Amino acid sequence: MSPEGFKNWSDDVLARVETALSEWVPVSAPAGLGEAMRYGVLEGGKRLRALLVQAAAQAVGALASPAGAEAALRAACAVELIHAYSLVHDDMPCMDNDVLRRGKPTVHVAFGEAQAMLAGDAMQALAFEVLTPDVGEGAGVAPALQARLVRLLARASGQSGMAGGQAIDLASVGRALDEQTLRDMHQRKTGALLQASVQMGAACGGLQADSAAWQALTAYGHAMGLAFQIVDDVLDATQGSETLGKTAGKDADANKPTYVSLLGLEGARQEAADLLTQARDALARSGLSEQATAPLAALADRIVHRDH
Repeated sequence: MSPEGFKNWSDDVLARVETALSEWVPVSAPAGLGEAMRYGVLEGGKRLRALLVQAAAQAVGALASPAGAEAALRAACAVELIHAYSLVHDDMPCMDNDVLRRGKPTVHVAFGEAQAMLAGDAMQALAFEVLTPDVGEGAGVAPALQARLVRLLARASGQSGMAGGQAIDLASVGRALDEQTLRDMHQRKTGALLQASVQMGAACGGLQADSAAWQALTAYGHAMGLAFQIVDDVLDATQGSETLGKTAGKDADANKPTYVSLLGLEGARQEAADLLTQARDALARSGLSEQATAPLAALADRIVHRDH
C-alpha cells in the first residue's frame, strides 16, 4: 500500500470514527460529566486501535455488508473508549501521576480527580453500551456477534489484560524484572487491547477461532501489541515531551522497568524489528490476499517506525 493510499484509507476511517464518537459520547451527561468525557476521548490520539479494528474487518470482508460495517464501527469506537478511560485513570495521582496527555493537560488536571475518575468509569460503561445497540439500532448487528465482541473487549480490559498489566506495572517500580516477566506485563497492559482490536475486526466478518486466518491475525495482533510498547519505551527514552504529546522520560524517573532499561536502546529496537517480521509472516500465512491485508501491513510498519 502506497503512503498516499494508506493516508486516504486512514483519513476515511478516522473521520468516520471521530464522527461516531462525537455522536455517542454525550455532552448532556449530568454535572459536567459529559464535558470531561468528551475532553478525554475526542480530538486526540492516534486512534491506532480503531484503525486495527477497521483494517482487520476489511481484510476478512466484513465491511461489504451493512451489519458488518456497523459492527466494525461500533467495535472501533468501543476500543477507543476503553483506551481513553484507561489513560484517564492511569494519569491520576494514585497511578502514574501525569499532567500531560495528547498535548494537553490530563483530565484530572483539567477537571479534578473525582470528575476524572467518574469520566473514566462512564467511558468504560459506554464502550459496552456502544457494542450492544437496542433493536432498531446497529443495522441489524446479530446478538451473537454483540456478545462475542463484548467478551473479547472485556477479557482484554480486565485482570487477564489491561488492568492486570497495570497492577504488575505498579508493583514493579524499583524492581529488576527479567525479560519474560516484562513481556508478560506489557502483553497484558498494552498488547491485549491491541490484539483484541484485530480480533474484534475479524469477528465482525464471522471468522471463527479455529480457522487458520483467525489464528494468523491473532499472532499478528500479539506481535504488534508488544512491538507498540517496545517502541513506546524507545520513544520515551529518546524523544521530548513536545514530540510525544505526553511527559517524556517518566518511566526512568519513576524507576520503572522498560525494554530499554533491560535490553538497551539498540536491543529494544532490534526486538521491535523482529516482531515486525513476525507480524508480516503472520499475514502471509493467513490465507488472505495481499490486497486485503494491505492496511494491516501498513499499520505494522507505522507502529514500529513511528517517531511519536
